[in-house]
Amino acid sequence: MNFFVSNFVACDDPQSLWIGEIVRNGETNYNEWQRRVQSLTYVFRQESELLFGNHKVDEVFDCSKGHPILLKKYLSKDISLETLIIYDSIFGFVKDFDKRLKDPVWESVSIRIKKYFSFIHIDVFKYKKILKEVVIDGN
Repeated sequence: MNFFVSNFVACDDPQSLWIGEIVRNGETNYNEWQRRVQSLTYVFRQESELLFGNHKVDEVFDCSKGHPILLKKYLSKDISLETLIIYDSIFGFVKDFDKRLKDPVWESVSIRIKKYFSFIHIDVFKYKKILKEVVIDGN
């Protein structure tokens, strides 16, 4: 199951994922996914430092002027889908973005977050602590 999840997460459009692509890149996608998931605490800290080192929390989630910084960082591959899921577990931003952003780019990302969410098992308390260290303490 993890093999297929990793390949769906790795492709840009999971609905059009072709079996030939899985045969060609499946093992590489799986290995990269496994490495990322196994080091998720480290990945989350690094990506959070990148994001909140330059921006305030309110700015990151502000979608009053279009796509928020958080979404832009994800689309530019500076932030992983796993980190978005952790942020949603902490802040619950997806429902708000769903109401405020009516465009196909966000809708595609929203669907990915919702579909992938049940495959990622996270300790929300642990990630809140890491986020507090990054945002408040600056560590």
